[in-house]
Amino acid sequence: VQLQASGGGSVQAGGSLRLSCEASGFTFSDVAIGWFRQAPGKEREWVSCISSYDGSTFYADSVKGRLTISIDNAKNTVSLRMNSLKPEDTAVYYCAADRIAKLYYSECVDSDQYDYWGQGTLVTVSS
Repeated sequence: VQLQASGGGSVQAGGSLRLSCEASGFTFSDVAIGWFRQAPGKEREWVSCISSYDGSTFYADSVKGRLTISIDNAKNTVSLRMNSLKPEDTAVYYCAADRIAKLYYSECVDSDQYDYWGQGTLVTVSS
């Protein structure tokens, strides 16, 4: 079982990026996916999650309204569309999978909840 995050890059403030999380060894139709990020010198923080069971999504307040998480079952990919990026969004972004297909908010935000983690992808936002 492997996860791979991609799509990071360098953008100016106000720009957009689309991160992707691809899986091998399982399908996204049976899991919940979370995105986390870790900025230099800071602890890892939760960003968003989606449950394949019912498509429910949650977002951290800091990204609400700017980021959109979605599952493409045909491509077995989870995307994180990031708009109106800010310098404070600069971080390494990680995707993680939980074998439980439905997570409630308190579970989504808990990194210990997740079973699999991918390598991160770096997002750099300049002012």
